[in-house]
Amino acid sequence: MVCSKICRGCPVTKRSTRLEDLARLAGVSISTASRALNDSPAVNDRTKQLIWKLAREHDYPFRRYMPAGPIGASGTIAIVTPRPQGREGRLSDPFFLELLAGVGEAARERDCDLVMSHVAPQSFEDLSAAMTTSRADGVIFLGQSTLHSAFNRMAETDGRFVVWGAEFPDQTYCSIGSDNIAGGRRATLHLARLGRERIVFLGDLDPPEAMQRHRGYVEALTSAGLGVDPDLIVDAHFEVESAEASVDSLIRRGVPFDGIVCASDLIALGAVRALLHAGKSVPGDVSVIGFDNVPFSRYSRPALSTIAQDTAKAGRLMVSKLLDGTGDRAGRSERIPTDLIVRETCGG
Repeated sequence: MVCSKICRGCPVTKRSTRLEDLARLAGVSISTASRALNDSPAVNDRTKQLIWKLAREHDYPFRRYMPAGPIGASGTIAIVTPRPQGREGRLSDPFFLELLAGVGEAARERDCDLVMSHVAPQSFEDLSAAMTTSRADGVIFLGQSTLHSAFNRMAETDGRFVVWGAEFPDQTYCSIGSDNIAGGRRATLHLARLGRERIVFLGDLDPPEAMQRHRGYVEALTSAGLGVDPDLIVDAHFEVESAEASVDSLIRRGVPFDGIVCASDLIALGAVRALLHAGKSVPGDVSVIGFDNVPFSRYSRPALSTIAQDTAKAGRLMVSKLLDGTGDRAGRSERIPTDLIVRETCGG
């Protein structure tokens, strides 16, 4: 590369910029310039900033030397989001944004920078590449997708990561997640106590967390003396349109139901839209409960009853596990309690 500016007397005009050129421009020794580019604590911040500025202006290939975030931070955490199963992952998902905010606030409390990766791993090789090429102090994977076995394999050689997601009996890596089984159970039991007898589970059963919410639904039906009807277990992706179409189909087929437990608030919003479009009253004819307690749930009309997940606590736990990774407790997976929030879509 050549200098992007033609300056009288500039030592780097019309040839590639060298380390000694940067040192001359900054008025420091070559060793100081080298240490500054490598973010050495032996060089003060003002000198580092000057040398990085000069390197940028003169097209010096310095970026591989840069720290992962602005100088002065105690550490850097990378956020990586595996691609969800069977669908396109969207960073605009409301619950994802709430969870990201929880991690961000926790990182700020620890004086850490947060770096959002463009990588969407789908295999062990992808996970390994995300870990070995990251310059961050650790990685938080927001989601498990189909990568449970790959995470187990990676934990054998590298423990600098934490996963948001479900916990499995054979798990060797650290995951933080909500008590999805208890949440699904509590939502279903609440509808049963309201006298609902034909309760739908609406959601995608492939993702581990949704699978556990469904397990709680089945346990609740059994304990309430209600049968598990396969016709009432209805597939829907984590999207409003998918859920709306699924409930539309249920109504057109004439399947009787009087309650819906949804795997997410987005799914619940789609269910309510379909019910209202079909002329059904919510909660008069059908009670609906979501899962997540994202901000729009309290402002929808009718306001959405839901199972709340504590994203602030989740963020603090993930950051703490990552940064304080010593001892048994630091590496142990933990479940966060869920809470039933009763609003207008189910009453009682």
